[in-house]
Amino acid sequence: MKFDLFNFDNSYSRLAKIFFSQIDPSPVRAPKIVILNEDLLKDLDLKFSALSSEEKAALFSGNILPKNSEPIAQAYAGHQYGGFVILGDGRAILLGEHLTRDKKRADIQLKGSGQTPYSRRGDGRAALAPMLREYLISEAMHALSVPTTRSLAVVATGEDVYRETLLPGAILTRVASSHIRVGTFQFAAAMGSKKDVEDLINYTIARHFPHKNNAQELLKIVIERQADLIVNWLRVGFIHGVMNTDNMSISGETIDYGPCAFIDEYDPATVFSSIDSRGRYAFANQAPIAQWNLARFAETLLPFLSREIAENEIENFRAIFQEKYLAMMRKKLGLFGVEEGDKKLIEDLLDWMQKSRADYTNTFRNLSSVEGDWQKNWRTRLEKNNQSLEASQKLMDENNPAIIPRNHKVEEALQAANDADLEPFHNLLAALKNPYENSANKKSYQLPPTEFQRVTQTFCGT
Repeated sequence: MKFDLFNFDNSYSRLAKIFFSQIDPSPVRAPKIVILNEDLLKDLDLKFSALSSEEKAALFSGNILPKNSEPIAQAYAGHQYGGFVILGDGRAILLGEHLTRDKKRADIQLKGSGQTPYSRRGDGRAALAPMLREYLISEAMHALSVPTTRSLAVVATGEDVYRETLLPGAILTRVASSHIRVGTFQFAAAMGSKKDVEDLINYTIARHFPHKNNAQELLKIVIERQADLIVNWLRVGFIHGVMNTDNMSISGETIDYGPCAFIDEYDPATVFSSIDSRGRYAFANQAPIAQWNLARFAETLLPFLSREIAENEIENFRAIFQEKYLAMMRKKLGLFGVEEGDKKLIEDLLDWMQKSRADYTNTFRNLSSVEGDWQKNWRTRLEKNNQSLEASQKLMDENNPAIIPRNHKVEEALQAANDADLEPFHNLLAALKNPYENSANKKSYQLPPTEFQRVTQTFCGT
């Protein structure tokens, strides 16, 4: 039986065969729905109300394939911590591309759905906690207005997976505008022909940027999107944790939530990922790493644009990023217009926060608590706004979240979920749905961790 639910039009499967392998999900023993994203179902114009819980579980586990699905695992490459390797979806299978009523295209992908030709000795499976983590963080990022892939469902498989211990298994359904990565272009350049790269360029332009016409214009818009993305990460205090080129989406969405985290005390050198021992992907390094990754992207386009043009475009990233970053920080400070001393005002605040070990989120949410001369300088700058204090406060409230997925709260929820208690997870998810609103009953989610609650390391969870 195949469910006629999705409006699939699988354009990626029409690329050359080197870009993917056709493979069905591996069946699981006893799938059970853990969570289903009803809001996202509406956004995608999907109606599953006629399905039973068992049928939904069978669908989102891959035990039953939807009508017109063409399951594939995508091939790509990547620089992982600077070293180039050939990769691919080792535990993810793309069911197809769903078209909404207004013709928006969305990849529907199962993560943890079994081995593929790219599994590299992996079991192709996923544990419950990391899948719930991606669901939680990606939906929180969406609510924070950060470009991101989203999560449609998590299904428990009824099977254990072995990592360091036995853990309950699960499958996540991920929704993305596409899964085309910088690493996809690197794979085409390394393993395919010039025509394969050209076809990928044309496909990406047609799918994501139909107003663009050539490789240079593609490079420009991808640079712009990545600058926007990193600025948004810095706005909310997010650290991706593993910015390998295979984890950089061409569309400009946040993708692959592994050892990601949010900073509590502000320190630009903050690292949480247990495998990032040298701080390559530290909080303040994310913009330089994005530029490095974009340079690798530009290299794949060299058959279709000059090296001089590519280098100039990559060099422009710094100015583009800096302009967007300052504009974002002005909003966080409630500043309208541009004044000569704005950059110093921002830097002075961050210096004070670092020295004071101030909480990043709460400080920006309540700037009147900042001590010393900075407070006087900020208020002097506010007087130059030619806008009311109410307008400034509104601007700050719209750009400074009151609630983020604090690491200790995330870990508490995931540990409880492993013990079959999903209440903390659902409570946290509900609190994160409106992150810019203050609420007395959400106070516990706004508090920084105590010394005993502090999370110092996060893990990939593969």
